[in-house]
Amino acid sequence: MGILYFFITLFATSIGFSTGIGGGVIIKPVLDALGHFPVENINVLSALSMFTMSIFSIFINIKKFKSYPEFNLKIIIPLGFGSVVGGTMGNSLFSFLTGNVEKYLVTVTQNIVLLILMIIIYIYMLNKQNVKSLNFRGALPSTIIGILLGSISTFLGIGGGPINVALIILVFGYSTKLAALSSIVIIFLSQATKIVNVLLSTGFGAYNLSILPFMLVGAITGAFTGSKISKLFSDRQVVMSFNATLIIIMILCIFNIIKALGIV
Repeated sequence: MGILYFFITLFATSIGFSTGIGGGVIIKPVLDALGHFPVENINVLSALSMFTMSIFSIFINIKKFKSYPEFNLKIIIPLGFGSVVGGTMGNSLFSFLTGNVEKYLVTVTQNIVLLILMIIIYIYMLNKQNVKSLNFRGALPSTIIGILLGSISTFLGIGGGPINVALIILVFGYSTKLAALSSIVIIFLSQATKIVNVLLSTGFGAYNLSILPFMLVGAITGAFTGSKISKLFSDRQVVMSFNATLIIIMILCIFNIIKALGIV
């Protein structure tokens, strides 16, 4: 079973990094569909994998940030700070739900929210040329967006790649590639927050992490592979791959909702 999870993580992080989707948004619904682990376990496995992928991705691409004229630390730093705050909020909401409602309802809720977000993002990405960017600057809007993105990504257990990319393009007017790189920073900080919260609450002993080594190797390999793929892609090809991946995620979400409700 470990080999299966290695290839799932490798595929997810390779595609996720090269398009900015991040990997977790693919891993989470796939693990839900397989049904080998409870929802709390899946969130932790996804967070650890995405955290590992983001570390290597930032290390590989740190020089790329400065090559973009619109890159601005006054946006990235507050965005990162906000994602830490949001990560704590999202994890608290997830913990509240798992402690107060049936587990299958948590899975249904996560997949419904993710499906709605993917539909909205897909429509936006198809029409983004006709949507004027807000071109916000400054610490306050950056922090608010960071809190929003960190909350959503941690609650859903997905890293938040596609949501990050779409909102960064809309709010800050970044290119798709720079938005993808900025998304990796948010993923790193929000998932780091999730991991710290787990350490301070239940600890990792409460979770089945038997397949984690396979997933971490897959995440690291995927980060390197995704970096190579990204260099071959034009901005247009990144958008096309991004949109195709969104469709796959939507199909997975629908399947997971139907499965969790016992319809199939």
